[in-house]
Amino acid sequence: MARLIALSSIPSDAKLRFHLVLTKLGYIANRRWLCVTVTGLVAFAGSAAVGLLVGIPQPKFHDEFSYLLAADTFAHGRLTNPTHPMWVHFESFHIIQRPTYMSKYPPAQGLVLAIGQLIAGHPIVGVWISFGLMCAAICWMLYAWVSPRWALLGGALALINPMLGIAGYWAQSYWGGAVAATGGALVLGGVRRLIRQPRVYVSLLTAIGLAILANSRPFEGLLVSLPAGIFLFIHIINQRGQALRISIERIALPILVFLAVTITGMGFYNLRATGNPFRMPYEIHEETYAMAPVFLWQKLRPEPEYRHKVIRDFYTTYAVFFYTSQRSISGFLIEDVYRLLLLRFRAVNIFTIPVIIVIPVLVAWALRDNWARRALLIYFLLALGLLTETFKLLHYVAPITGLDYYFVLNALRLAQWRHRRIGQLMLWLTPLLAIAALVGSLYGTIKTDNSSSWQEQRAQLLKRLKQQDGKHLVVVHYGPGHSLPNEWVYNEADIDHSKVVFARAINSTQDCQLLEYFKSRRIWSLDADQSISKLKPYPRNQCE
Repeated sequence: MARLIALSSIPSDAKLRFHLVLTKLGYIANRRWLCVTVTGLVAFAGSAAVGLLVGIPQPKFHDEFSYLLAADTFAHGRLTNPTHPMWVHFESFHIIQRPTYMSKYPPAQGLVLAIGQLIAGHPIVGVWISFGLMCAAICWMLYAWVSPRWALLGGALALINPMLGIAGYWAQSYWGGAVAATGGALVLGGVRRLIRQPRVYVSLLTAIGLAILANSRPFEGLLVSLPAGIFLFIHIINQRGQALRISIERIALPILVFLAVTITGMGFYNLRATGNPFRMPYEIHEETYAMAPVFLWQKLRPEPEYRHKVIRDFYTTYAVFFYTSQRSISGFLIEDVYRLLLLRFRAVNIFTIPVIIVIPVLVAWALRDNWARRALLIYFLLALGLLTETFKLLHYVAPITGLDYYFVLNALRLAQWRHRRIGQLMLWLTPLLAIAALVGSLYGTIKTDNSSSWQEQRAQLLKRLKQQDGKHLVVVHYGPGHSLPNEWVYNEADIDHSKVVFARAINSTQDCQLLEYFKSRRIWSLDADQSISKLKPYPRNQCE
């Protein structure tokens, strides 16, 4: 009735065009696999276009270099790398040197970057692919949670999100986020479909989602997968007779077989990297370097043996301070609870507008709707889990990204139900504001001059050396006031065959051993604390 009243004030030609648009949109949205595919392709093309327009990003954060090490290792057909004889000079953040030389992180993000390196010669292409898959997976998930038109809109919102869209760091950095979001969307979309109708291909997609979460964000992925799995398990055991047999054959067996293969593969990877199928590289790294534990309820570890001041400063000052600051009530509220709320706001950003406007109606609806309550339960469990973690970043909550858009879409839908004209305005205004924010962000990025930043200096220095003849060794010197995030010493997977190698200066004795090992290379000295870092020939006479 409200819709007829709203339409009655529109001229007949305009009404006809309006109905034609709705009919056309409905026809397109009902072609589900086409829409999912197109969403993924447009997201990939859009993120690639942004990257080419703004410029291919240089790795900046410690984590990015670690993921790139994993990518280079996988791209060369290896699961890990042998410990280098001069490994003490190559120690760096978020990598292990013993028992093998490898990234500390689970392999999913590294594999995605390796795909880009293999098919296009650059890891960033793997990032763009992962972003396209994320948008496609979110669209596919939403088709199981909302009507087709809203699902198609949800895929579009994921693409234009000012923080996490085509120009965000999930699409334009090596840090990840899109991979875990893809895994979460596959699990949540698959479970709801399987409860409706058991199908083997949906079971396999769900299992793929579980495998992605286990190899990208294991803890947060478990907090999402566990309740979703319980919902599915309860559904299966409530079946009887033929329905139970079909559920076991089409749901339980495919998922269990795929997960068995996945767990075996993970064990083999751990065996090669750490020598123990039950020990992850992450555990080796934390035992070797970290004092601050992963969870707030754990105690500080004893200070390990550090061989470099800059590494010691990072783990004993920054990391420990961040941990201890959350151990008081006020610190917990400010650093933990507030930070978690901030992460959720940053993830949804512009799209919080319709949620805030209709929040009383949205909450009332969510408490009545069976699947909305389940979604809220998953949110609640993940929030509790994150509150126990020492460190929190936006991509930690990636597994529930699909649910963000589920609630945003329902906020827009309920706004139309409550007041059609205001709802229609919000339906158009919200995406337009997101696009405006996205364009503004792009403009700001293009206008910003980062040529003097340390990561650009490192990239340009590396490029110049690779263009010169022969191989090079750069011995990096850090002063007492060195900025901890600006880390120069990261290397490729095969150090001895790399064109350029970065190494830490330690002392005259060990440095001379390093020079002797790389005596066939041209050797440079680099003061990493200068505003404009410049190479100088290393004084070899110090070792004579």
